[in-house]
Amino acid sequence: MMDFIKSIAIASSGLRAQVGRMRIISENIANADSTAQTPGGDPYRRRIVTFHSELDRQLGADVVTLGRVETDNSGFSIRHEPDNPAADAKGDVKYPNVNPVVEITDFRDAQRSYEANLNVITASRRMLQLTIDILKS
Repeated sequence: MMDFIKSIAIASSGLRAQVGRMRIISENIANADSTAQTPGGDPYRRRIVTFHSELDRQLGADVVTLGRVETDNSGFSIRHEPDNPAADAKGDVKYPNVNPVVEITDFRDAQRSYEANLNVITASRRMLQLTIDILKS
């Protein structure tokens, strides 16, 4: 019985971690075309999620947690747009270092991981219910 609970708890931690990952990816996508608030300033900088494995002493098992959210320090893309309010003195505007294709790919990966964890929970619940049904009869 405890193994079913343990597997559900481990998969639940995976669900929570992937939800956090999808939230950060969504923020990246939402800000992909944003510019700085001030002329010549830096725009939104892409954020990257990290994960940690940590021991849950009550369960006696490792669970995954959302780690630090770090910034991607790669360069911004620059476009010459002299009429843009965010343009610097040379007429150049910095755009975020967010590639929507990469973000969508990462989002799909997070979605698949979420679904895999959800399948573990569903299968564990079914097995637990079958075990209870067998014990009742």
